[in-house]
Amino acid sequence: MIRAMQELRIQQHFIDSADFHYQMSETLGKPIDAAVQALLASVTGGGKVLVAGVGASVALAQYLTSLLVGGFERERPGLAALTLGGDAVWASAWSGDEGLSRQVHALGQAGDVLVLISAHGDDPALAQAVRAAHDRDMTVLAITGGSGGPLARLLRETDVQVGIPHERAARVREVQQLVLHCVCDGIDTQLLGEQEPM
Repeated sequence: MIRAMQELRIQQHFIDSADFHYQMSETLGKPIDAAVQALLASVTGGGKVLVAGVGASVALAQYLTSLLVGGFERERPGLAALTLGGDAVWASAWSGDEGLSRQVHALGQAGDVLVLISAHGDDPALAQAVRAAHDRDMTVLAITGGSGGPLARLLRETDVQVGIPHERAARVREVQQLVLHCVCDGIDTQLLGEQEPM
């Protein structure tokens, strides 16, 4: 009985995730395209992409960096991208939430893009990183869940937000990973031309 209930619960996760992905397909088309254009403008103009997240979002940040540098589904030259350190080693070097913003100040320059990935958008370290990026005349791409929180409120008109309106972090992260794939596919399509879906 308990195993049967567990199997139903697992099936419900797949159904809920698929339903939410489908709902988001139309909503996120324009912001994802804007994200592709911002990243392309940077890397083709000699800029680089700095990527950051906090907590579980660090894994998605590292994943995006690996796709930009190493390639997505096709062979292409690596794009200049770096994951900023948000771990305990960096955090212990400065007081408060300054670790990411200090890295942005040190590494970022005009023409670069700062990509921030967050399930809720309410982390003070990410907010400080946005301010640092604006100080350096960088574009910010925020891939957030919920309403985007304080992070979304800091964005300028020239920045891009891909907002995933769900309060459950698991659903947000599932869609965020697909967003990263769409962004990388969009970049490859514009750099290398169309390819038949596999």
